[in-house]
Amino acid sequence: MTWALRRIGSDEADLSAVVAIVNTVNPEYPTSLEETTWGDATYPGAVRFLAEESGRPVGAATVGRIWMLPPEFDGLWATIDVLPEARRRGIGGAMYAAISETARERSKTTLFIDTQADRPQSVAFLEHRGFVETDRYRMVALDLRGLDPPVPAPPPGITITTLADRPDLLAAVYDIAVETYPDVPSSVEPMATGTYDEFVARDVDRPGMPRDAFFVAVDDAVGKAVGWASLLFKPGSSTVAYHDMTTVARAWRGRGIATALKRATIAWAIRHGLELLETGNDVSNAPMRAVNRRLGYEPRPDHIEFRGPLAAVAGSAAAG
Repeated sequence: MTWALRRIGSDEADLSAVVAIVNTVNPEYPTSLEETTWGDATYPGAVRFLAEESGRPVGAATVGRIWMLPPEFDGLWATIDVLPEARRRGIGGAMYAAISETARERSKTTLFIDTQADRPQSVAFLEHRGFVETDRYRMVALDLRGLDPPVPAPPPGITITTLADRPDLLAAVYDIAVETYPDVPSSVEPMATGTYDEFVARDVDRPGMPRDAFFVAVDDAVGKAVGWASLLFKPGSSTVAYHDMTTVARAWRGRGIATALKRATIAWAIRHGLELLETGNDVSNAPMRAVNRRLGYEPRPDHIEFRGPLAAVAGSAAAG
């Protein structure tokens, strides 16, 4: 059976086809049309390709800026997804070549592609093309069904509120992000907060991120925000959410504030009928992984970030 690859734009039917393929291949990490259009509006420039057999979409690839790194960073984020029945026909390799050409046009020299440890075929596909593991995240989940909402129990002198109740804390929340995002473990380069407007669009007002589930810890003595934690609904779900971020300013760490903030998000999720919370941390982030263990989170397959070269230009000596 023959197939064809084409670059697509913003046509809703094409984008919906990409969403359907991604969600079939990666049900643990789904997307949605709303999430896709939000991402394009917030971070313009993503390029997508559809592979079709007899007019039926069977593969999708996306390449674009890594949101949490500066735009001048040398690499691009990418995805390659092929339906199981259409694999081993050269579709994945053709999409890899197509996204590589996009990166080359933008003067980039490397690609970052994620996969899960329980997907040996995906890992083999990447390693065969020279990709190497750069970061590994221990993924965990908490089954909320049957649980009572925990009491946040912050340390003395700390009050926990929400951005819904205290929108005036938003600037302070941004200041905490500027201080703490570079502390997030990464083998590439420190996480970039971006401008205030970028931060608010990405980490506060993103679809599926309710402000009444955005908890902020305030030091009563100085009236200052010192940490925060937020939830992000899994695209397309009303019962599963991610812990998007839990962070505490350096001078206030080690006092149990992160645990209290996480308990607050768990209590909110239980009261709002959620069934599952998911999160993950770099293998080197021992403090937050310990918090998750104490709160009862159970292991899931590791999430792995790979970094690799662009595909050789067709017909070049390197190609062979």
